[in-house]
Amino acid sequence: MDTVVRGGTVVTCNPVDGVVRGDVLVRGRTIVAIGEVTPRTPAHVVDASGCAVVPGFVQAHVHLCQALMRGLADDLPLLEWLRSRIWPLEAAHDSRTLRASADLGLTEVMLAGTTTILDMGTVHEHDVVMDACVRAGIRAISGKAMMDTGDGVPARLRESARASWNESDRLARAWRGKGDGRMGYAWAPRFVLSCSEVLVRGAVERAKACGDLLHTHAAEQVAEREAVRRIFGEDDVAVLRRWGFFGPGAVVAHGVHLRDDEVAAIARDGTRIVHCPSANLKLGSGIARVAELDRRGVALALGADGAPCNNNLDPWTELRHAALLAKFRTGVTTLPARRALRLATIDGARALGLDGITGSIEPGKRADLVVVRLDGAHAEPGGDVFSRLVYACSARDVRHVLIDGQRVVKDGIHQTLDAERVKAHARAQARRLANRAAL
Repeated sequence: MDTVVRGGTVVTCNPVDGVVRGDVLVRGRTIVAIGEVTPRTPAHVVDASGCAVVPGFVQAHVHLCQALMRGLADDLPLLEWLRSRIWPLEAAHDSRTLRASADLGLTEVMLAGTTTILDMGTVHEHDVVMDACVRAGIRAISGKAMMDTGDGVPARLRESARASWNESDRLARAWRGKGDGRMGYAWAPRFVLSCSEVLVRGAVERAKACGDLLHTHAAEQVAEREAVRRIFGEDDVAVLRRWGFFGPGAVVAHGVHLRDDEVAAIARDGTRIVHCPSANLKLGSGIARVAELDRRGVALALGADGAPCNNNLDPWTELRHAALLAKFRTGVTTLPARRALRLATIDGARALGLDGITGSIEPGKRADLVVVRLDGAHAEPGGDVFSRLVYACSARDVRHVLIDGQRVVKDGIHQTLDAERVKAHARAQARRLANRAAL
């Protein structure tokens, strides 16, 4: 049966940023027409009157395994935050707490209009997170964190390189293509300070052989970079590049402290950088040079990072922060609303190699759509639709969400996850997790 998203302002994020007042016709999971459409009868009708219809948001760096840790790791710098809170909590996870964390994170991101994520898990029991993504109906590329060394790494998070490769390979084979093709795998060496050269080189070799993504953190904070230089005599970006971690299949979170020569190399190689503005602010990491990176041709995307360093997973907050912080850093004319919206949609999809199927509203692409109300007092009385979306709208304005043509959020209510049950379970399991971690 056809679905018609009727009567909205369709913000396509296509190559010319077209805006169409009309309908979107979906057949199965595919967009077949925009504007004046003729559906087969009968058809499902999704009312978008008074609303914008935008491509589903792409969050290119999240940690679903950390959603249960919200509020348990505040006001700490990155390395202390990891060693004293995050790593002990991740080591304390079991299948029940991981399920509760993934379900909570997925409920939050999907209600806010996120339809695609790149997720980094913890070291163990990552099947639970993959299964949660399949059941929720999101489009996800996800992978276990890989760690075989590092100061302060708990025993349960430290593995041999071979064990890490074997488990990552098993997960990739088990979950790649599941969820009607929505699931993909990312090989995820956590960051240079927790990974050996052998581990990273092996992950790069295996990911490239399988056509999977690579995913890590780099150039996030000054103290982190100083620690890398003390050990290796060069910065993390150079270390990763020497180990083979670069190119269009490599997605690097943060990039706050990239130098000009590193930016030039990253642009030349096609390595993707994910801007996480709220997390960078909360951890005191700094403000990434997004406008300069964009001008130099670096492939960019947005992500919320994890709940304990943000403390939410709201794509609207990241979108607004990205636009405003760029203006503060490089001038008010940089990263205008129209450009910022592309970071959260088609550019995010391109960073993950998914721009052929999602990220814009165009015939032939998958129906990953968000219907956003524009009639709140905070978004009225009108004006440019890009301005209203980027600077005024928020998660509370999301009315409907479709992924692969299926309505996963209807009138603000999640259709595959019971939000009240998810929250109650999360509260109970968060207490267990904190007790197990002795925090």
